[in-house]
Amino acid sequence: MANQIQVPWGKESLSIDLPAEWQITGCLEPSTSAAPVDVEKEVLKALVSPVMAPALQNLIKPGLKIAIVIDDLSRPTPVSKILPVVLKSIIAVGAEISQIVVIPALGVHRPMTDEEVRFRMGDDVPHDLQWESHDCDNSEKMKFLGTTSRGTPVWVNKTTAESDLIISIGCIEPHIIASFGGGYKNLIPGVAGRTTIAHNHAINCQPDTFNMVGQPIDQNPMRMDLEEGAAMIGKQIFIINAVLNSSLQPVSIVAGDPIAAHREGSRTSADIYGAPIANMADVVITSSHPMDSDLRQGVKALANTIRAVRPGGVMITLARAEEGTGVFGLANKKLPLGRKALKLLSPILLPLVPKLKLKGMGEEDKFFLYFALQAMRRCRLLLYAPTIPASVHENLVFVEFINSPAAGIEIARQKFPAKADVAIFPHGGMTYPILD
Repeated sequence: MANQIQVPWGKESLSIDLPAEWQITGCLEPSTSAAPVDVEKEVLKALVSPVMAPALQNLIKPGLKIAIVIDDLSRPTPVSKILPVVLKSIIAVGAEISQIVVIPALGVHRPMTDEEVRFRMGDDVPHDLQWESHDCDNSEKMKFLGTTSRGTPVWVNKTTAESDLIISIGCIEPHIIASFGGGYKNLIPGVAGRTTIAHNHAINCQPDTFNMVGQPIDQNPMRMDLEEGAAMIGKQIFIINAVLNSSLQPVSIVAGDPIAAHREGSRTSADIYGAPIANMADVVITSSHPMDSDLRQGVKALANTIRAVRPGGVMITLARAEEGTGVFGLANKKLPLGRKALKLLSPILLPLVPKLKLKGMGEEDKFFLYFALQAMRRCRLLLYAPTIPASVHENLVFVEFINSPAAGIEIARQKFPAKADVAIFPHGGMTYPILD
């Protein structure tokens, strides 16, 4: 008799039958111990009692130029709930609306429209609040701050760098490159120049650091580098970061020093999303939930959980991708080699990836290319993503698209006909394994 499992699929769920001889060694879920919080109350509390920083209201002085950096639509941060509270708090102690400019942390992502930014900020912000679009390729809107000890040239958005106070609003979640999101990451890469982002991302294009999801921050060279670079701004920087549960509800708000507050929030995020697993599995089934918006977000389920699959095993990723592909350079670039050739030549190609100049690929996409090559060397990658057109299938040769979860199960059963250990990640978009 088959084992049946249920995994989230957007607002619905998928039922999947597993072979009776397969043994489910773990259904690895985020912790549910943290309850959702009242965002407004928690933000107010965090602003008054921040981590290793003065209360935000005490930082406001007459004539102060204030930049508020918010993350963009690719993140699930409840900006529209946090920003109005922040504005009311600083205006109440003398900040003028004319002194404040909001800057979306776009990195190398596409520009946001005025409508998108206004929606992101929320209906409760003053209508005359200014905002500025960051452009990583516009040198006239950048300021050079020097070079980090790891050789990264630090170019930062000029308006941000020349402000007297920088307030950064973001969220802390497991992150493939940076261990965890949030903290200084809203500044680098968020409002950095393309050359800065390129060098910083390339630091982790190494066999030991290509997958840093949930890993110790002080052992992550890319994170250490971006924090060093952002600190070179030399201004007062105050972060407000949300930690979310698997339903994208805030369970904690941390504020204050961009290092100390971030570390506190990262510990909370790790407690929620780090799932202990005794051994690697022959087959891993991972769902994109709650990162279901598009394929670019959905493949986080693969990146987050691949350490749980045994080398030579099979990974089945279920990507809801409600809005299709999203802004995903790899999906728009046809590579000159097929899957077999890429896998065969990957030992030669991997050291070259950071230096590649491929039209239509951004700096983040180079890192994803490096990761994809490493991932396809580790195991067989199967992807169920029914909203993705066949033209994209031809470009993403690292994975094999399947037309149903059952088709993926059958391929894995052929690989493991007698028995298989199976690990399941229903919320793979934000869960990662902690191996004993």
